[in-house]
Amino acid sequence: MKDLVGRLVVSTAGHDADMLYVVMAQESGFVYLTDGKYHPLEKQKKKSIKHISAYKQTVPEELYRRIINKEEIFNHEIKYAIKILREGKEEGYVKE
Repeated sequence: MKDLVGRLVVSTAGHDADMLYVVMAQESGFVYLTDGKYHPLEKQKKKSIKHISAYKQTVPEELYRRIINKEEIFNHEIKYAIKILREGKEEGYVKE
């Protein structure tokens, strides 16, 4: 997969299957995920790219910019971005 940083993904395998995450970093074959609650920014989950499915939509634009520029981000912002997707309040979320 192409650059996934800042995108919303769903886990497709493992004990956390069907959980939504935000990709914070990517290295060859792996991504580092956070959901702001069970895997906060301080304890990101390392997961194989083979075991996730990405959404086309990124997190809200301001949060995306801060993730890319490695600026300060808070767990409640990540939780809110996932909540928006889960409740379907914003249009344009289409799975790849």
